[in-house]
Amino acid sequence: MLALGALAALFPVTSVAAKPQKQQARPELFEAVVRCRGVSESAARLKCFDDTTAMLQQAADRRDLVVVDKTQVREARKSLFGLTMPDLGLFGGNDEGEEELKQIEGVLTNVGSNRDGYYTFLLADGARWSQIDGKPIAVAPKAGHKVVVKRGSLGSYMMSVAGQPGVKVQRVN
Repeated sequence: MLALGALAALFPVTSVAAKPQKQQARPELFEAVVRCRGVSESAARLKCFDDTTAMLQQAADRRDLVVVDKTQVREARKSLFGLTMPDLGLFGGNDEGEEELKQIEGVLTNVGSNRDGYYTFLLADGARWSQIDGKPIAVAPKAGHKVVVKRGSLGSYMMSVAGQPGVKVQRVN
């Protein structure tokens, strides 16, 4: 029984419900730059900023630190739409007031079929999707057609090709 208690202490039970993640701490190097604002003497403050920004530049040059803006984060989220990935907190979660990405729009560059005879779709952004239901598409999809991929329930996705009723799809890459 003591062994179970020790295991329970090592592996605490977590709730099944999704909890909002705490904002990750900012990198120490960034915090060092911010602390320079608190230096009251002008020459010392300038030296602090010069030293810490030089360290920031070196870290960026070594790719130890990468700075992205909201536009880049949105583009990354869009390019990953449909892929199952663990939440690593790299893209900040859903920022206050920013809605979760529920659909994407794109243009087909190639259409093929998989071994089940269902369509495969390659979008201009490089995303590859595969049809996973048997629903027919009235007007055969072809390169140049516009598509809308919407997030469905329980992790599913629906693709509408050229305004037609949607078919269930799965992101391949």
